[in-house]
Amino acid sequence: MSSASTRSPVADRVFRTLSEAVLSGRYRVGEKLPTQRALAAELGVNMTSVREAVKRLEQLGLLQVRQGDAMRVNDWRATGGLDVIAHVLFAADGREHSALADLMEARRLMLAGAARFAAERRSDEQAARLTDLARRMPDAADARAAQALDFAFFAELVDAAGNVVLGLVMNSIRRIYFDNAGLFEAVVGNRERLAPLYRRAARAVARREPAAAERAVAELASVQEQALLEVLP
Repeated sequence: MSSASTRSPVADRVFRTLSEAVLSGRYRVGEKLPTQRALAAELGVNMTSVREAVKRLEQLGLLQVRQGDAMRVNDWRATGGLDVIAHVLFAADGREHSALADLMEARRLMLAGAARFAAERRSDEQAARLTDLARRMPDAADARAAQALDFAFFAELVDAAGNVVLGLVMNSIRRIYFDNAGLFEAVVGNRERLAPLYRRAARAVARREPAAAERAVAELASVQEQALLEVLP
C-alpha cells in the first residue's frame, strides 16, 4: 500500500497549512517554528498528526528538524527538489502565474534538449511510436484524450533521449500534469495549430536530425507555454 493511501486526513490538513505558511513566507527562512505540542494545540489536532506533517515537510526540504533543537524554516529554493513545485503552484499567495511560467519555461528547455538527444539515440521502434502519436493528435476525442496523447508523445521523446535523469523529471511532471488536468487543458487547446508541430518534431527525430528536432520541439513547447499563460487570470 502506498504511503499516500495510508496518510491521515488530519495530517494532510496540517501539512497543507504548514507548507503554505512556509512557501508564502509567513514563516521566514531560518525562523523557529512553534513546538510540535504548540502547533497541535493551535491547530486543534493530536501530536501524531503534527509529527507526520512535519516529517513530510522535512522530506520536501522545507524544514530542518534536529533532535533537541527547534524546527527551523529552510530556504526551499536552495533545499527543495522538484516535488516542491506542485505545492508552490497552488499556494494561496497569488504566485501561481509566476510558478507556472517558470515550470513551462523549464519544460520547454528540457524537452528541446531531449529532442536533440532523441534524434541521435532513438531506436526504430521509438521513432515509429512518436510518428504514430503525432498522427493521432488531431483525432483526439476531447481535451483529456489530447492531454494523454501529448504526455505520451513527450514521454516517448524523453525515453528515446536515453537519459535517466530526464525520465525521472518527467515522472514528477506527470503527477503535476494529470493531478491538475483542468488547469493544463490550454496546453492542447488549439490542436489544429499543434498537430503539424508534433508531426514535424516526430519527422526530425525519425530522420536523425538533432538540430531540426530541437527547433521543432522548442516551437511546439513554446506555443503550448504561451497558450497556457494567456488563459491565466
